[in-house]
Amino acid sequence: MSAVKKRKIDSECRVFNTEWTSKYFVTHVGSKAVCLICQNAISVFKEYNIKRHFSTKHANYATNLSSQEREQRALKLSSDLTARQNIFVKQTAIQETVTKVSYMLAHKIAKHSRSFSEGEFLKDCMVETAGILCPDNKSQFEKISLSRRTVTRRVEVIDEELSDKLIKRAADLTYFSIALDESTDIKDTAQLLIFIRGINDGFEIVEEFLAMESMRGTTRGCDLYECVSGCLEKFNLPWTKLLNVTTDGSPNLTGKNVGLLRRIQDRVKDDNPNSDLIFLHCIIHQESLCKSVLQLDHVTKTVVKLKLNPGPRAQPPPLLEESGAEHTDVLYHSNVRWLSLGKVLHRVWELRGEIMTFLGNVGKADEFTELQDLDWMCDFAFGVDVLSHLNDLNVKLQGKNAFVHELYSHVTAFKAKLILFSRQMSNKSFTHFPMLATLNVPPGHTDRYSATLTHLHTEFNRRFADFEKIEPELELVSTPFSFDSEKAPPDVQLELIDIQCDLSLKEKFSTSTLDSFYGSLNETQFPNLRRHARRMLVLFGSTYVCEQTFSVMNYNKSRYRSRLTDEHLSSVLRIATTQMTPDFDELAKGGDRLHCSH
Repeated sequence: MSAVKKRKIDSECRVFNTEWTSKYFVTHVGSKAVCLICQNAISVFKEYNIKRHFSTKHANYATNLSSQEREQRALKLSSDLTARQNIFVKQTAIQETVTKVSYMLAHKIAKHSRSFSEGEFLKDCMVETAGILCPDNKSQFEKISLSRRTVTRRVEVIDEELSDKLIKRAADLTYFSIALDESTDIKDTAQLLIFIRGINDGFEIVEEFLAMESMRGTTRGCDLYECVSGCLEKFNLPWTKLLNVTTDGSPNLTGKNVGLLRRIQDRVKDDNPNSDLIFLHCIIHQESLCKSVLQLDHVTKTVVKLKLNPGPRAQPPPLLEESGAEHTDVLYHSNVRWLSLGKVLHRVWELRGEIMTFLGNVGKADEFTELQDLDWMCDFAFGVDVLSHLNDLNVKLQGKNAFVHELYSHVTAFKAKLILFSRQMSNKSFTHFPMLATLNVPPGHTDRYSATLTHLHTEFNRRFADFEKIEPELELVSTPFSFDSEKAPPDVQLELIDIQCDLSLKEKFSTSTLDSFYGSLNETQFPNLRRHARRMLVLFGSTYVCEQTFSVMNYNKSRYRSRLTDEHLSSVLRIATTQMTPDFDELAKGGDRLHCSH
């Protein structure tokens, strides 16, 4: 028997005839015919089915009406149906808008590290304001759900949506790097922050918060490895694409045998024996450690002992106020703050006259004889000047989305400056040491200061050895038109010659950012050069993003919000640090999220 071909009703062309409205009292809504009398949808969009529905269920309807009256009745019924549909659509649109606003405000609360309970206060302010400015719309403001529980749910959903976006973007990455750092919160819980920096074939760079892993037990290398491994698995990031890991250099991260970096290296080698991971010690952290060779402890101890103020917020001594000195507060030095020491010394130096007068009036001048010792004051002035230069370098090294070659160029320039400083100091030239130039420096001090600057230069060379290893490749990518092609890797030598001889590309290089320039290169003509560029542009030069996020973490989970869970803290950190924007329209359309009881 031949197979019977089944008809697909949906594929048949069904055209609504306007005469059916007055003849059978039907209308069409989308692709369906709807009865105007009972509002039921007719299964098949076909006159036979429409006629059968009318004759079987409404045979006696409007039998005594004329043709004109039937048309008027059908028109009225059709208008009533449209009005009811519009009411439903309008109410749905209003509810979606209100829900969207709720999500947007919850996002703002988390973005600015505010307490979830502040949503209720925010709503009260909006309702009061609407009652004055637009009283007719006050009821819509009252419908916005901003209770603590609602804001909490909104933050959770936004976090999920941002994580899904990051997973989708991570799938297109060619290479990625991670920056790791560990600290403790107000509850002494060890928190490991993981950031990702990735790049795709189009040279689009992603730098995002990946995860916060709470470690309530030990924080050994194996524990850290489990956290990192689980995080990469969650976001579907293959180990074969991992190019670089940047840390703060702590032993549990950098241990040669059982540290995290060793475990990561072994794991990557298992998947790709030819891979060569790049491990970097945070460039800012190393710069901070270099200042230990200055040997200024005898200066800093005296400055800290002064304690002109009982606390950072206390009132300054009356004498300093009467002296007319601006900003008389003297900052306190903290070893974990990179910029604090230089600022403390500089501020005390500015107030040294007022300080000596004040100590004399309170009878404590004998306790601080160093302030009248020329040798100590010279060391003090030298410390102020050299730390001022170090602070300038530190500020240049900070910031997000910075390329490694840019950071390292600042360090290279500073090393050259140290050589200049040392040479000038040995010649008793204080051109770049303005504080020291105001004193009559005794003989022999300049040689000691020159030697100290030389030691500082040596320490910079020693600490930045990991960056020196990749310096040639950094230079190749950052300055391709001046790089010697013979010193380039063999796979890019010919491509480098081609690019150096192309005047149009040279013009484009001078007017474009580095990532956009390499992204514009022809992939067929310059495949190896593009690959080298992706490798260098994706590197993390510092853990600045981690340190900045720790500040956000401590602000959110303070002694006033110590009950904030790790899950919600992680959500807040993602929202506060991300460059992605949630799709509030899609979030508001979620059917299970439209209706809230509070």
